[in-house]
Amino acid sequence: MTMETTTSLQEETMSQLQELIQINIDACNGLDEAANTVNDPEVASLFRQTATDRRQFADELKAYVAINGETPVQEPSFGSKVHQAWMNVRGKLNGGDPHVVLIEAEFGEDQIKRAYEAVLQDNPGNAMSDLLHSQYSVVKASHDKIRDMRDRCAVK
Repeated sequence: MTMETTTSLQEETMSQLQELIQINIDACNGLDEAANTVNDPEVASLFRQTATDRRQFADELKAYVAINGETPVQEPSFGSKVHQAWMNVRGKLNGGDPHVVLIEAEFGEDQIKRAYEAVLQDNPGNAMSDLLHSQYSVVKASHDKIRDMRDRCAVK
């Protein structure tokens, strides 16, 4: 058995990276859509910053997939397109109410947070662990900011 390195990732690790790339692409697109839907500049700014982080994470992971000779995922999933459409409809029906859009965004953040937790739990200590832990800490912090902003907007 050969030792896994970032340039010789095992099949399981590659599959997990592809899944994380997909969910980061989905999150980025959903957050960009949410930023365009919401009528609160502070919330829109948070969505745009979080989308930028997700785009960077997907790009970082794509580089490792490519180094290992595979083609990284490039397109959003069908499920994310449905969720984005639902978020857009809910936001427009509610006049861009930040609380409504934050509820949907937090749902998406729950998904990405769980995906990272699953990969870190299922394949601890793989060659990508340091990067994945670093990305996860940002994902968790962003999730918490969106959740906290959602709660603040509910009080208004």
